[in-house]
Amino acid sequence: MSTAEIHRQITADEIAHTFEEEATPKVDLGIYAFEDWVALAIFWVMALAVFLQFFTRYVLNDSYAWTEEIATYCLIGVVFIGAAMCVRLSRHIQVDLVYRYLPRPAGRALSTVIDLIRIAFFGYATKLVWVYIQIIGDEQMTTINFPKNYVYYAVLLGFVLMFLRSVQAALQHWRQGYSVLERPGAYDGSEI
Repeated sequence: MSTAEIHRQITADEIAHTFEEEATPKVDLGIYAFEDWVALAIFWVMALAVFLQFFTRYVLNDSYAWTEEIATYCLIGVVFIGAAMCVRLSRHIQVDLVYRYLPRPAGRALSTVIDLIRIAFFGYATKLVWVYIQIIGDEQMTTINFPKNYVYYAVLLGFVLMFLRSVQAALQHWRQGYSVLERPGAYDGSEI
């Protein structure tokens, strides 16, 4: 048996058809939820504020003080609303090593308890943020005459979304009979 490669001539038409056969992959924006788009919008406002701060400080040599405060408050919004995205996708840090050594029924029970604790935590945090907003009220930002309660409302929105997404995740775990803690491979695509 010969190990020599066999090549055949390819016509220009065959080459042209190979480009036609490759279909452009379709973009699916359906995988993104409300919190993804809100976090993205706030992120771009933050990026523009940081760019404006950099430009005015290093190019114009006269920085705008308000851009730093706006960027800071935008970062707060991105973190809390983006955390809701992580709850929806089960991407928060978790310890799943214990589940490898537990019997399946015990792992299932522990996972359900953790889902319930997570729901209770986000519900309580939502209540605390709401009480905090009521106490602070219309406190103004430092460099611009704008109320801080919009920042706190973004945090409240983040916790409400985390609460709702944790309820949604718990229902999904209950229906499918396992969670990301019990079978992480089912969520990251490594399970066959």
